[in-house]
Amino acid sequence: MPSTFHNEIKLGNINYRLSAIVESEDSLVAELLGTTESGEVVADGRLRLPVDGGAAIGTLLSRVLTAHTRMRIRPARYANATLPWTTELDSELREAWLQPGPVGAVKRINDLAERMQRSPSAIRARLPKVGCDPDVATRELSGTAATFLGVKPKGGTGASN
Repeated sequence: MPSTFHNEIKLGNINYRLSAIVESEDSLVAELLGTTESGEVVADGRLRLPVDGGAAIGTLLSRVLTAHTRMRIRPARYANATLPWTTELDSELREAWLQPGPVGAVKRINDLAERMQRSPSAIRARLPKVGCDPDVATRELSGTAATFLGVKPKGGTGASN
């Protein structure tokens, strides 16, 4: 004997209805219908699957649709994210990092990221390449730390990719 379960939700001006219909011992049909308030159909679909797979497929659909939503609402990229570092930018970064002041490393990295329109990760990764200790604002990178991080120790400025 067939059994049916329905659930409805309204998102914005669209009403969605999802029905799960068990047609037989081993067959489940999921039907989705989305309509506007005027009755226009904007979403529809039908899936036939094994009854045993219903919950697992529901979880799979949720994961895929959630990932898709995240991709669509991803924040705008940093304007300079894809641009190469220049000698001038390296100098600007080094000078700003070594400025005296009470600001901690994380705050200074975030401020520089905003100012230079690059991600905080990009700023932190670039600091050792310009001879700065990314863990302590105002401090140059020691020779030992430079060796450990695989960068050439720098006392001055200059681009190094």
